[in-house]
Amino acid sequence: MNIGGHQKLTLIDFPGHLATTIFTVGCNFRCPFCHNPELVFGAGIKALDTENKMEQEFFAFLNKRRGKLEGVCITGGEPTLQPDLIEFIKKVRAMGFLIKLDTNGARPDVLKRLLDLKLLDFVAMDIKNQLGRYSETVGVKVDTERIKLSAELIKNSRLPYEFRTTVVPGIHTEEDFLEIAKWLIGARSYYLQEYREDVILDNKLKQKTRNNKIDLERIKSLVENNFGKMGVRR
Repeated sequence: MNIGGHQKLTLIDFPGHLATTIFTVGCNFRCPFCHNPELVFGAGIKALDTENKMEQEFFAFLNKRRGKLEGVCITGGEPTLQPDLIEFIKKVRAMGFLIKLDTNGARPDVLKRLLDLKLLDFVAMDIKNQLGRYSETVGVKVDTERIKLSAELIKNSRLPYEFRTTVVPGIHTEEDFLEIAKWLIGARSYYLQEYREDVILDNKLKQKTRNNKIDLERIKSLVENNFGKMGVRR
C-alpha cells in the first residue's frame, strides 16, 4: 500500500468510533479544489518510501493500539487505485479493527469486491457535482455510469454510509444540488462541506471563487427532504 500520511487519532472521520486515518497516494481525478494536492500525483512520496516503511510503521502502530482504537479510515488520494487494497484491509480486519473507506466512486468494480467480501463497515463517497457536470468539475473525462453504479452499490448495501459534496463558490450552483438530489433521492445521508482555500490543487481556481458566495443552509433547505439525513459541515 502506498501510504502518504497517517493521522494517529480522529474523533470525527469514522462516525461513532475512535479511529486512525491513513492517506493513500495517487488519484485519477484532478479536482482543482482538492485540499490534499500532495497526494494526487505522489511521485515524490512514492520515491521516498520504496521499501514500504510507512506501511510497516502503520501496522506496528496498530498493534500497539489494539483495544484502544476501534477503526481505520482509508482515504486519499483515491484508495481504490491501490492494487493491494483488499489484502491490506484483510490484514487490518484480522487485527480486530473496523474499516471506513472514502472513495470518489470511479472504481465500482473494486467497491463491489470489497462489499461482496464484507470487508467494509462504513463507506463515504464524494459527490463532485451533478452528473452532467462531472468531467468539468473534476478536471478529467469521467465515465459517469461508473459513478452512478458506485452510488447504487452503496445505497443498496446494508452498511452505514454517507454521500458528501464540497461546495465550491464559482463552480457549484443551486441548480446543481437540485439535480444531485434527484439523482441520489432516498439516500440515507448527504452532507454539504464548506470549501476551504488555504491549500488547493490549482490556485487558478481562486479567480473563480473570489467574491463568489454560495449559501449552504439555503441549499440544505431546498433539497433535504430527498434524504434521510442531511447536514452542513463547516
